[in-house]
Amino acid sequence: QVQLVESGGGLVQPGGSLRLSCAASGFAFRTFAMRWYRQAPGKERELVAHINSDGGGATYARSVKGRFTISRDNAKNTVYLQMNSLKPEDTAVYYCYAPLGSGSWGQGTQVTVSP
Repeated sequence: QVQLVESGGGLVQPGGSLRLSCAASGFAFRTFAMRWYRQAPGKERELVAHINSDGGGATYARSVKGRFTISRDNAKNTVYLQMNSLKPEDTAVYYCYAPLGSGSWGQGTQVTVSP
């Protein structure tokens, strides 16, 4: 079955960096675009970044552009989110998403940015 497993979240100070990973299995990863979303407490889930199946076409939410970088390794069935210059408002649960059928989600990884 389809599985998306996120990792790499944690507590970081403002200005710090984290690298999230999402390991995919159970589908032809290399043929699908992938996305990262996030959901902060009391807020709706929002799209953070998108990447095409071939690793091109990266797009970002305005709030993270210039600070976050999405990438993928199709040989490892993994998509990454490099997050630099983190701000307290980046605090959220980050989810990996694959556009399979009605959509497939990972369990999420918590990112907390706090002094």
